[in-house]
Amino acid sequence: MVRKRYPGVYILASGRHGTLYIGVTSDLVGRMIQHRNGTFRGFTSRYDVTRLVWYQMADTMEAAITREKQLKKWNRDWKLRLFEESNPEWVDLAPELGL
Repeated sequence: MVRKRYPGVYILASGRHGTLYIGVTSDLVGRMIQHRNGTFRGFTSRYDVTRLVWYQMADTMEAAITREKQLKKWNRDWKLRLFEESNPEWVDLAPELGL
């Protein structure tokens, strides 16, 4: 089965009030699998940042990249406010994607 790909930006956390990571992808489910399997050596695997706490799909990859760059410039409090409005308990949203 071929999975349809959609561009999006996402925020991962190591745990409640833990380390945050902002990323962009054309395949959120595939990217989540990669993060959880530790496919990429680097920041997310080093700090065990695998909990999906927020994501936003975009119409184009360019729009997703623009949003990612915007979010990366925000201070931590703004980022927390962004996803705590819809996810105050920092629940892992990956299961709603089928993971």
